[in-house]
Order: sequence, then C-alpha cells, then structure tokens
Amino acid sequence: MPINSRLAEITDRIANRSAPTRGDYLDRIARAAETGPARAHLSCSNQAHAYAAMDGDKADLAEGRVANIGIVTAYNDMLSAHQPYEDYPKLIRATARRLGITAQVAGGVPAMCDGVTQGRAGMELSLFSRDVIALSAGVAMSHDCYDAALYLGICDKIVPGLVMAAATFGHVPAVFVPAGPMTSGLPNDEKAKVRQKFAAGEVGRTELMQAEMASYHGPGTCTFYGTANSNQMLMEFMGLHLPGASFVNPNTPLREALTTAAIERAAAITALGNDFRPAGEILDERAFVNGIVGLMATGGSTNLVMHLPAMARAAGVALELQDFADISAIVPLMAKVYPNGLADVNHFHAAGGLGYMIGELLDAGLLHDDVKTIMGDGLHRYTKEPVLTDGALTWRDGPKDSLNSRILRPAADAFAPQGGLKQLTGNLGTGVIKVSAVAPERHVIEAPARIFSDQDEVKAAFRNGEFTADTIVVVRFQGPQANGMPELHSLTPVLAVLQDRGLKVALVTDGRMSGASGKVPAAIHVSPEAAAGGPLARLQDGDIVRLDATAGTLDVTGVDLATRAPAMPDLSANHHGTGRELFETFRRHVGAATDGASAIL
Repeated sequence: MPINSRLAEITDRIANRSAPTRGDYLDRIARAAETGPARAHLSCSNQAHAYAAMDGDKADLAEGRVANIGIVTAYNDMLSAHQPYEDYPKLIRATARRLGITAQVAGGVPAMCDGVTQGRAGMELSLFSRDVIALSAGVAMSHDCYDAALYLGICDKIVPGLVMAAATFGHVPAVFVPAGPMTSGLPNDEKAKVRQKFAAGEVGRTELMQAEMASYHGPGTCTFYGTANSNQMLMEFMGLHLPGASFVNPNTPLREALTTAAIERAAAITALGNDFRPAGEILDERAFVNGIVGLMATGGSTNLVMHLPAMARAAGVALELQDFADISAIVPLMAKVYPNGLADVNHFHAAGGLGYMIGELLDAGLLHDDVKTIMGDGLHRYTKEPVLTDGALTWRDGPKDSLNSRILRPAADAFAPQGGLKQLTGNLGTGVIKVSAVAPERHVIEAPARIFSDQDEVKAAFRNGEFTADTIVVVRFQGPQANGMPELHSLTPVLAVLQDRGLKVALVTDGRMSGASGKVPAAIHVSPEAAAGGPLARLQDGDIVRLDATAGTLDVTGVDLATRAPAMPDLSANHHGTGRELFETFRRHVGAATDGASAIL
C-alpha cells in the first residue's frame, strides 16, 4: 500500500525542519564510525585496565579482532520490571563466547519505580531521572571499547534515557532487550475500584493492600498499558527490538531464546561484519513518525509526547507537538487495553499484539516500511511472531485477523477514527489529553475552577467534602521548573469518585499524569508552566474554564488574564529532602514540556 499522503507530508515537514541538525548529526556519527573499533586505538595501558577482570576473554579483547558487546543495564530488584535483568549479563557473556566474541557490562543506570514514588517527594526526581539515565549510559559508553551495545531497560524514563544515549553514540549499533510483562493478576479495573473505595472511606488499608499485591505480584512490567509498556511498543515500531519481543513473559523458554537472539543480532550488525547498522541511521524521522503512529493507534501513554521530542533531538530530529496532533488526526485507535479497556497487555499480545497492528497499519499506508531496523531493511519484518520449534527460535507470519475484536480491531474498523491522544491549545496554553480512556460524553467539560498548588491540597479538600458541584481542578506549579513535573496519578481515585458521584470534573495541570491514568479528563503538560509565568499562574477560584477535547481547546472564558498579576507561591519546600537538593541545576536549566523538558539537550 502506498504511504498515506498526509503522513508523507508530515514526515517531509519534519525532515525539512530537521535538515540542518540531522545533517550535522549524520556527519558526526559517520566520522566516528570511520575510525573503526575504538579499542584498537587505545594504549596498551588503557586496554589492560579495560580487560583486567575479563578472565577467559583477555586474549580476544587484546587482539581486537572480534566484536566486543557493551551491556548497559538498568537492573535493580526493587523494580519488578527490571528484576529479571539480574542474570542477563551472565547469559550474554556465555552466548558471546559461544559466538566467538566478547561482552562486558559497560555500566549501570538508575531505574526508579514511579509506582513506589507516586504521590511522594521522590516523584519530583522522576522526570529528571531520564536525563540522568542518558548521562549515565553516556559515561558507560565513553569507555569507547564497544562494537555494539545491548541496552537493558523497560520502564518509564529508562527507555527514553537509553535511546537518548544510543542516539548520542549513534555510530554504535544498539539493540534494546526487554524482559516482558508479569503474568496477569487481579484485573486492573478491579484494583482501581478498590482504590476508589479506599479513597471514599468504604474499605480499609488491609483490603487495599490485598488488592494492590494481587495486581502487582511478580517479576515483569505492570500489566496495564502505561508508559513502560508504551515504551516496549515504541521499540518495536522503531525497529530497535527483535520482532515480537515486547510482551513475552519473563523466565520462560521463549523469553530466554529471544534474549539469546538479541545478542546474536547485535554481533551480526557491527562494523566488523557485512551488515553494519549503527543506531543513528535507524533513528531517522521515519522511525520517529512510525513510533508516533504506534502511540496513537494503541492509545499509549501521554508521557511519550514529552519523551519523544527529547529522544528525537538526540538524533538531530526536531519534533513538535503539532506533529503529534496531525498524526493523531489520521491514525485510528485500534486497541483497547487498560486503562482504555478491560484487557491487559498479556491479553493484547494473545489477541494478535504488535505484529498484527503493524501489518494492518502498513496495509493502510499508515507506517513507513522503507526504514532501517536492527533486523534488516523494512518494517514488514515486524509483522512476524517468534515461536519455539523443537527448542529453536524461528519467526512465522503473525495473525492476519484479530483474535479478540474487543481488544484489537483492524484499521478499517477501529474503535475510533483518530488516535488516543489530543493536543489542546487556547488562552491557558498548550497541553495534551489522553482521550482513549475518557467516555465521549466527558470530552467537553466547562465548570468553575478550583485552584491548588499541591496535590495534597486536593486530597485534603476532598476529605473535607469541599467538592459538591461540577469543578475544573487546577493543580499548578507542578511543571519542570517548579518541582520537576511529578506525575499526579494519586489524584485519579479522588477525581474518579467525584465523577462517579455524577459531577462533571476535569484536571488541568502543568504537571504530568501516569500512563495508567485516563478515566477522568485531564489536560496535562500545560505550557508555559505557571512557574515560568504561564497563564495558569493568573487563574483564580471561580474562573470558568472550558476543556474541549473534541475541538482541541483549553480556555478560560470571560476573563482578561493579562490584567492580573501571576501568583508567586513559595516553592522552596520543593527544593530539599529526598535528594531534591541535588537537582537544583536541572530545575534551573530544564526546557519546556512542549520541547521534551530536558536539561541536557
């Protein structure tokens, strides 16, 4: 199928906008690649330090005639999604030796769990951890000893940070290695109901803890379709995973076989062979457009609207919010995965998963097939699904039809004609809303505003019974400059209770919401942020705010904001405790949410 003309137009617009920065970037990585395997240029002393602990591999490393694979790992065993990575380096090294090559752990990067820090001070470090991850991976790769890199990471900020690093070292091939989702536990909608009952005082902490632990019960990613699983989708749509690798459960034979195959593929695409595939050549404007198409078609996390511009900038590609809006307008919503539906990612995978979606979107002309991937040229390779046949990993054609139309539908008969995310613009700034999980009758909310500068203030007002009428809850001074732009997901049960009581409610904030959020209309990432003098700083209690997801607008009516002085609360409490003092430089230098909210790019 020829590429959709509108998608081609958007892609050309991005390419033309990016031409100067992309051209400079490609020149830089080409010069870096021309020098050949970097460790060959190290002094004998440099090399001796690098190989000192590599028993059994020293001779091969010293001669420099075989590939050396660098492992950048986000392992820790506090984060369930990353716990399976504990033994990956051992498997990688053993597989490398079998292939006649070598592998080393180049370095580790931090990996925080937003589920642990949600509603806590530590959440104010979450967004900035993406830049720290990019920096940490950059330090690991700066040893300049590697012919390819394996990036072990899954969750919210980890994959975006690792992609930023992989792009920065774009002359080196990069393979991203997932670990898969945990098996299905207590259904996500049942867990959400218990949370709402707890917020309303109908159940106690014992019942809440039982529900939470029955939902989050083992190794692997959380099973809802939030940022972590949206990241995994992205890596397949952008050609950095093996086909079908994203949603295979941990600690299974197929999962181990896919990890082994990832090592084999990394070895095959170094400059020492005949199929050199540096990461920077894969990460072009078409790859990023494909990623955005996947985000819209699956109803993925709003966090990616902020991460993708930062990731793209690292590869010399300039994305703007309008690109997301224009792609969303032509891409159908094909999936219903919690919080957009009742199914989890395991059900989605069983229904046909990403391979089915990629095939459908290619047939509809809504994906670029003419891309480079780690598997070869052409995204059609990602319509295949991995299987074990007599213990050997092979790929076969994926399903041509959805195996569950309540979860996954064809592009021509989708759940909605447009994507799951919508840009909002108006006199309150520019933001984004995830509409895929919001009932159509709640796409337009107009009500008096109630102004807060902290999410705890909202919870206190709820406990005091202060919400008795339709309300737009405005939580401002939650942007990157103010306090690191924390997720406000802990407000979801409170706002959902109000909504279930029959009130029309919505959230407007310059902060973020978790990728797991969606039932309550939420205009998020509003920019300019209040701390930078944005319009939200001039709102007052009682102002009539209209959030119109249908028209894509966010406005206050009947008020001339220019006549008001902006509020200037004392934000000093945001700058100390739980490590926040270490991130003052980030708060001072971070860019706007619309540009990716990065302090380093």
